[in-house]
Amino acid sequence: MAIPIEKREAKTPQGVERMPEHRVFMPRADIYETADGIVILADMPGVDENGVDITVEDDVLSIYGTVQPLDLKGHEAAYAEYEVGDYERAFALGEEFDIEKISASMKDGVLKLVLPKAVQARTHKIKVKSE
Repeated sequence: MAIPIEKREAKTPQGVERMPEHRVFMPRADIYETADGIVILADMPGVDENGVDITVEDDVLSIYGTVQPLDLKGHEAAYAEYEVGDYERAFALGEEFDIEKISASMKDGVLKLVLPKAVQARTHKIKVKSE
C-alpha cells in the first residue's frame, strides 16, 4: 500500500526574508554513499536544467529550483491537487568532500548531485601479508 506524500513548504531561517513572495517547497531527497563519495537525488518536478541554481558556501550545499507555472491561456483551474512552487534545500558538508569536483545533472524532474570525497578522506584498504 502506497503512502501518499505531500509537498512540504521550505522553512525560512529566522531573521531571513524570502523575496519574492511565492511558495517554495523542500524537495524530497535520497542520499546514498559510494566508495568515492555520496550521491543525492532530489525530486523537483517541473524543473529543468536551466531552472536549477546550486552553490556551495561555508560548507553548505544549497539547491534552488525554479518552476514555470502552467499558462492556461484564459482559463482557470476548477480543482488542483498539485501546488506549483519553487524548490529549495540545503545540506551541510564537511571537509571530506572535494567541492571543485561536484557534478550535477537533471533528468525527468530529478536532480542528481555527485559529491566526490577528497583524496585524503577516501577509505584506503590495507592488505595484510603473512610473515
